[in-house]
Amino acid sequence: MSVKEYSDMIIRVIRYNLKVVFAGKFFWFLLAAFLFFAFFMFQQAWNRVEINEGSVYNLLLFPCLLLIFYPVVFGIQNDEDNRILEIIFGIPNYRYKVWGVRMLMMYVANFFILLLFGYVARLLLYPVNISEMAFQLLFPMLFFGNLAFMFSTITRSGNGTAVIMIVLGLALFIFMRGNRQLSLSYWNIFLNPFATPSEIHPLIWQNTILKSRIFLVIGAVVWLMIGFLNLQRREKFV
Repeated sequence: MSVKEYSDMIIRVIRYNLKVVFAGKFFWFLLAAFLFFAFFMFQQAWNRVEINEGSVYNLLLFPCLLLIFYPVVFGIQNDEDNRILEIIFGIPNYRYKVWGVRMLMMYVANFFILLLFGYVARLLLYPVNISEMAFQLLFPMLFFGNLAFMFSTITRSGNGTAVIMIVLGLALFIFMRGNRQLSLSYWNIFLNPFATPSEIHPLIWQNTILKSRIFLVIGAVVWLMIGFLNLQRREKFV
């Protein structure tokens, strides 16, 4: 197989998987994410709230999680609806490769979308470092995205997984924000790395950020591995 034929095959595989994953509905989640982001920007500008890198991170956090919500939560259900779940499970270990590639494509696509959102924020609100902002948002995206994938392998229902993730996300957000000490620790899943507290030394804060990102990466890997292990139960899905 020549290099051109191989590259054409890779492009066709990527297009097919993107079509299956996003199922023609991702545009509406992208539009909703942008509208939420635009509304939050307008609200901050209207109320003349002090805007800095920390506030821009908070503005982008919800659209960031919304972007990954649909393709991960409804991924297995879309496979079942499209009658390709049986095909995926019919080839030994192929399901891991399929979902590994799909997850990678989701995160890469959403990273570039976050770069675009960050550019809009840079033009309209504050001169943030776009690449650093998008990079920091990847950590909560990976954590919640892989967590949603794990729950989707347990419930096998997009609606069921959506309810679990919404309830769990709200509960964690209220709990983390309600405890001042916990909200400034590396255990805070929603920790804002750009909002340096005045009572904490910058070096200690940088160490807290590093521990937070390690914690989120480890959590993301654990959720992904549990999800892949759940996919071994072929009789549960087919």
